Amino acid sequence: MNKKKRKISYQEYLNRDIRSIHASLLPEMDFYTSIRMGDTARVENLLKERFHDKTGLGLLSEDALQNMKYHYVITTALIARTCIEGGMQLSESFSMSDYYIQLADQAGTVEEISDLHREMCLAYTSRMREIAKGEVHSRHVTKCIDYIHEHLDVRIRMEDLCRITGLSEGYLSRLFKSETGFSVSRYILDKKIETSRNMLKNSDYPIMWISNALAFPSQSYFTKVFTRECGMTPKRYREDG
Repeated sequence: MNKKKRKISYQEYLNRDIRSIHASLLPEMDFYTSIRMGDTARVENLLKERFHDKTGLGLLSEDALQNMKYHYVITTALIARTCIEGGMQLSESFSMSDYYIQLADQAGTVEEISDLHREMCLAYTSRMREIAKGEVHSRHVTKCIDYIHEHLDVRIRMEDLCRITGLSEGYLSRLFKSETGFSVSRYILDKKIETSRNMLKNSDYPIMWISNALAFPSQSYFTKVFTRECGMTPKRYREDG
């Protein structure tokens, strides 16, 4: 008899040990997608394994330090292009990659390369998170966006956002819409759909689990909303990915 898989929460998905995940889950895609989405929590978890300890890196040079530098440059270039696709200005992304590649060129140990790799990945992730906020200037709306990104696994209520900002519902709603171009509910839904797409492509968790992990009231409702927003069912999206 097959053992029944345990239900996983969104937070557990963020904190899962990537080494225990099946090869079919495409951990590299998960990594680059998480950076593109500005998912700091996920990227930090994926960076727990030091770059120079990473398994599966090919041999590009017999010299260990030079080998790591080559892999670092490749990774930096891929991240730069991934972030451009995600909305970062081409000049900004390439300037960041040039900066970090120049620093790596001066590194004298593989440990230094690993430190730079972590710094570079988190810098790109943080910048993508800022870009996701758009031209937001008020600390109140910024605080709301940070709260939303960190609480996709629960039902986010307007009263929660009012509590953390100290603003009335009416005023906060108008302020959020004027600075982001979206209503609060629309913004939350967009982020949940974006996250669900990432989970569908980069995990084999059942659709019902993903629906529950992102606090949709039911799988049928999640499927209905996903189909409306993406033009196909979650199942079809996963199969086409």
